[in-house]
Amino acid sequence: MIYLDYQATTPLAPDARDAMMRWLDGPGGTGFGNPHSPHRMGRQAKAAIEMAREQVAALFPAGGRVIFTSGATEALNLAIRGSGEGGTVSVSAIEHSAVLDTAQDAGKCHILNVAKDGQCNTKQDLPADTRLVCVMQVNNEIGTIQPTLEWHRKAKAANALYMCDAVQAYGKIEVTSADMIAISAHKFHGPKGVGALWLREGLDIKEVQTGGGQEFGIRSGTLSPALIAGMGAAAKEAKERMEQDRDHVEKLWRRATELFGKWEINGSAEARYHGNLNIRRKGLDVNRLMSDCRDIMFSAGSACASGSGRTSHVLEAIGLSKAQAKSSIRLGFGRYTTVEEIEEAADQINAAAEVQGL
Repeated sequence: MIYLDYQATTPLAPDARDAMMRWLDGPGGTGFGNPHSPHRMGRQAKAAIEMAREQVAALFPAGGRVIFTSGATEALNLAIRGSGEGGTVSVSAIEHSAVLDTAQDAGKCHILNVAKDGQCNTKQDLPADTRLVCVMQVNNEIGTIQPTLEWHRKAKAANALYMCDAVQAYGKIEVTSADMIAISAHKFHGPKGVGALWLREGLDIKEVQTGGGQEFGIRSGTLSPALIAGMGAAAKEAKERMEQDRDHVEKLWRRATELFGKWEINGSAEARYHGNLNIRRKGLDVNRLMSDCRDIMFSAGSACASGSGRTSHVLEAIGLSKAQAKSSIRLGFGRYTTVEEIEEAADQINAAAEVQGL
């Protein structure tokens, strides 16, 4: 099988797996302690968490706090619901559903439009009562990099907070400045089921889930030393090899765009993370293509929307028709992808498209 779905999840890094194993001990071991217990096993588990907190924090802007969560969805909910009530939450039209749906459920929601190149238009005004602006750094479906610095500036000028979904950026490119930033470990070669919300220094938010208040009195619930240790190790490795990973992704991008030269790229090819190739071909039956290429793991849209039958809201937001959106596929690649895998996948996908008469 060839795995080309890095936006959905990334392969677990060996260092992350190794870091997790001690904290998965069974009877007779010493790594299964509750990190919130006062005895020695608990203190050891807590020390592992605090080391991982430092490793994760190293890829955020200087200062601030890292609050561990079960993933980006929880982190985003905590940021949106915990940062205030009333007023308007302004969100870009291409945000992940964890942002869009939560903002709409939390109260008044204002949608910011995007241009055809997939970037959120910075010329538009914010509602006068905006309390929070949410613009992601890298889009999960088409990979476009957003003008986050300008949106942070606009939020400040409006006396609003700025929250950034950096799930697809963290560990790959420098994370933007913001008041709150959400990430998920499994998008940078860490384990599933753990993420974090970064809060800038001096910012306090309220908890939205009551309990023991284990994370600074803001997030309740027993932390998992194994998952968090794996996340920390993945963050450490991402920081150490960011330049190497970037160069490798650029090499893969150049080859992929050569091989898929007959396809149209959705969104900007320049203002984009090049580990995401979202392309379309007129008249393509994507379901048939995926059936014909079942040994290649790629996506017809974002993973969380797969099987819903809904047209991608991201592709519609950049002006694609329903037919164009439904003839699009997303190829995601990264650290462990080889050029040979890109070439083999392109051969199979192009051949299957040509069978359809395209």
